[in-house]
Amino acid sequence: MQATAHIGVTGLGVMGRNLARNFARHGYTVAVHNRSAFRTRALTEEFGHEGAFVPARTAEEFVAALERPRRLMIMVQAGAATDAVIEEFAPLLEPGDMIIDGGNAHFADTRRREAVLKERGIHFVGTGISGGEEGALNGPSIMVGGSAEAYAVLGPMLEDISAKVDGEPCCAHIGSDGAGHFVKMVHNGIEYADMQLLAEAYDLLRQVAGYSPGEIADVFRTWNSGRLDSYLVQISAEVLAHTDAHTGGPFVDVVADAAGQKGTGRWTVQTALDLAAPVTAIAQATFARAASGRRALRAAYRGLPGGVQVPLNGTEAARFASRVESALYASKVIAYDQGWTMIQSAAAEYGWDIDLATVARIWRDGCIIRAAFLDRVRAAYTADPAMNSLLVEKGFAEEIAQAQVPWRETIASATRRGIPVPAFSAALASYDTLRAERLPTALIQGQRDFFGAHTYGRVDRSGTFHTHWGESERPETRTGESPAGKEG
Repeated sequence: MQATAHIGVTGLGVMGRNLARNFARHGYTVAVHNRSAFRTRALTEEFGHEGAFVPARTAEEFVAALERPRRLMIMVQAGAATDAVIEEFAPLLEPGDMIIDGGNAHFADTRRREAVLKERGIHFVGTGISGGEEGALNGPSIMVGGSAEAYAVLGPMLEDISAKVDGEPCCAHIGSDGAGHFVKMVHNGIEYADMQLLAEAYDLLRQVAGYSPGEIADVFRTWNSGRLDSYLVQISAEVLAHTDAHTGGPFVDVVADAAGQKGTGRWTVQTALDLAAPVTAIAQATFARAASGRRALRAAYRGLPGGVQVPLNGTEAARFASRVESALYASKVIAYDQGWTMIQSAAAEYGWDIDLATVARIWRDGCIIRAAFLDRVRAAYTADPAMNSLLVEKGFAEEIAQAQVPWRETIASATRRGIPVPAFSAALASYDTLRAERLPTALIQGQRDFFGAHTYGRVDRSGTFHTHWGESERPETRTGESPAGKEG
């Protein structure tokens, strides 16, 4: 087979098929391959008119169709399936060729694969792709890891097929080895928080304000024309306005209230614990999904006493909706800030040089969490690349200050009525924790030293200390120059 394809895609599920079509629509010749040959035939028969496809039946044919340096994109399930495809194709490649993993791989797996393939002279490019099947076809947000050398060859093609904002591609080289997949993982963690916050806002507007799903859809559409302008607010309004064809009632009333997850939110929380990054809003959103599926546990709690429902009149309901908007916006800022902080922590831990302004830039379109305020995030990190929190930026700080009363009143109203708002509450608690001049962890340090001699630091002297508890006649012992201690 003659080497004519600019890029190859193996794994022709919805995402792989649409990415292949996207490349072809942009004038690239695309080799296509799938373990089940019928998907390859279906793609070329149904969409062959969109561009140049080179169908391949075997791995050998697929690799032979690719121009050097070969660009081979894997679009299969993360984990063992990805390793199996790599094992199948890597022996057929030559130094300088590249394998691009466009799936939702765990960044640690990407780092491992990149190190192994580097020894063989093959570039492994872990690439986060966001936007779902529509984005894959019409322009996703693309977060590319791997070497700068590989990006120089591959990057222009990915930038070409990505979403664009004012002519700028929503695609960038994020950093070495697993950086691209790490940033995609955090993107998905923020997505979990964003979706949960919107779900809680809907629940409050329905249970407290007494609005119908259709009325809440109108509220969301109004919000989407202001500072909450985002893809998720837009589609939430569409979902709430949708009528179920079978019952004629609101769609949300016939959908089971147990949300699934594919793992990226869980990975974000697990990794955050390793990095000591307090992504509490993301964590609570992830746990909320887990709780929603615990049917037996929910049945055990059902019927237990809760808060008191107090009906609101029309004027009160409108005023409450305005407070919810402020609470939603403030909580959203905190959730996004937690994501950026986690990326900073990972960059320091893994030696990645990540431009945070670039992350904001490529998330402005094509991805699920695209939102108007990301332009402001980009501007803030462009002005101060070392900024360690969005709340350092004057505009965000002022908005959080203005949200204090409605944010707190919204959560208080939910608490009085027994309405769960775990993400709202976690965002506010995170804000209060980080702004506090002194935290009660001083007591925790005392507890740890009491039961485990883990030592503690003091505010008036440098070093670490241990108190001889129960031996009042013995003074505390200075044990070192800096606070340290074992876990316990």
